[in-house]
Amino acid sequence: MSARASTPILAAFAAPGAIVFGLFFLLPVCAVLVGALADGGSAFGRLTADPVFWNGLRGTLVLGTVAPLFSLVVGFCVALTLSRLAPGLRTAALIAISLPLTFSGLIVAYGFILLLGRSGFVTLLLAELGFDPAVTGAFIFSPLGLGLAYSYYLVPRVVLIVLPAISNFDRNQLTAARSLGASGARALVDVMLPQIMPSLVAAFCLTSAVAFGAYGTALALVGTQVNILPLVLYSKVSETGTDLPAASAASLVLVAICALVVSIGEIVGRGRKARG
Repeated sequence: MSARASTPILAAFAAPGAIVFGLFFLLPVCAVLVGALADGGSAFGRLTADPVFWNGLRGTLVLGTVAPLFSLVVGFCVALTLSRLAPGLRTAALIAISLPLTFSGLIVAYGFILLLGRSGFVTLLLAELGFDPAVTGAFIFSPLGLGLAYSYYLVPRVVLIVLPAISNFDRNQLTAARSLGASGARALVDVMLPQIMPSLVAAFCLTSAVAFGAYGTALALVGTQVNILPLVLYSKVSETGTDLPAASAASLVLVAICALVVSIGEIVGRGRKARG
């Protein structure tokens, strides 16, 4: 079949994806852009002059970097362990690991409150050992606790992305490195990690984008006590604030950050594959 004849067929297959992309991404973004420009574009000026926005952006960048990095380390270790299991056992473990992806952010937050809150199961057990529930129960409502809750549903994403790359890795290369005198950790760092780096970068970028935009978990756990960009948006459209143009401008900033992070992951991954 010639390239000219196959063009309509490819266009027909791409049409549903293009329609979904236009209806559920381009159209909403354009609507938000119209809302941000509703007052002549002054919303962007108010946003850049608002210290709350800059503090929220800083908090979002920190949380969206630290939590994915922690999840990447944990997810890599889990994926490395799963790659050594029998196929049946690996599938059963993957099903269990993927369960957090079926829960909404609010359910995850309430689960952590029931587990680690001031009257949570773990907190009450620690109280029997002499720990103050007011101190141990406050952890989950802190920025560190929020990062831990994020990692609950970020780690499965890392595992699902990294596991195929690890499973397809030729372990004979590690054996050869060990036979030449390299330690296990050295062989892992020098031989395996460079080859699966595209998957690691893709996993980090995906989880960063998810952490940047996560809303329900943060709202349920910390409310407005932790200043991150999704909660800044909430404050601008809640009962205490109705600056919709500024909220639209802030949401465009958040969309741009997520799009940039995902694009970096795609560029790095494709560049590695092209060189390979």
